[in-house]
Amino acid sequence: MLKIEGRNAVREAILNGTTIEKIIASNGVKDNTFNEIIKLAKDKKIKIQFVDNVILNQQSKTGKHQGLIAISSDFSYSSVDDIIKNKHKEDNFILILDGIEDPHNFGSIVRVCECFGVDGIIIGKNRACPVNETVIKTSAGATSYVKIAKVTNINDTIKKLQENNIWVYACELGGQDINKTNFSGNCAIVIGSEGFGTSALTKKLCDTVVTIPMCGKINSLNASVATGIAINTVYTKKFLK
Repeated sequence: MLKIEGRNAVREAILNGTTIEKIIASNGVKDNTFNEIIKLAKDKKIKIQFVDNVILNQQSKTGKHQGLIAISSDFSYSSVDDIIKNKHKEDNFILILDGIEDPHNFGSIVRVCECFGVDGIIIGKNRACPVNETVIKTSAGATSYVKIAKVTNINDTIKKLQENNIWVYACELGGQDINKTNFSGNCAIVIGSEGFGTSALTKKLCDTVVTIPMCGKINSLNASVATGIAINTVYTKKFLK
């Protein structure tokens, strides 16, 4: 069972046709946005249970329910093949997360990927945050639209992408300037973990290493910030020529 919390996340889950068993709603909230979401739920014939805020607080896993919690089945992951086939534009544009463990970072990354039309996100089963309540809430509902595949072995998946004519770039220190890189054709970007970056073997398997140039005294970025810069750079160079 998965709890989808917050207004944006609940709204997008309803609109996207996510299977929702019921919605728990605050009986003390009556603003326009709240009422709009309740109407959407009623139009979809979703069961709504109105309760006091104290009950919502007890049910909430994020502590930020905004008066709404939708009870759903577990998140439905896609396959890597689903992502490869899910081209938003003429070329594949895929993100691989190598060990992102913080759900807030993961949620923010999903939101960025939805905004820039990434075909899908690939994560590992081990040493990686799954799609949970915090990820869904932080993504502002983007998990309802972005395909996410969970794989046993990231390195085997990179090899599969390469066999499908998808060039794989590790975004790491010590590579070529990302702003001077030609991202034409199918591509996948690898973002490493918050503390250790991309693992050595994964980095070795990638076709190219690219680096975000910086001029400050701190030589590293938060994982979700780095992803946002990298995704925006690739999108601009590939699709806004």
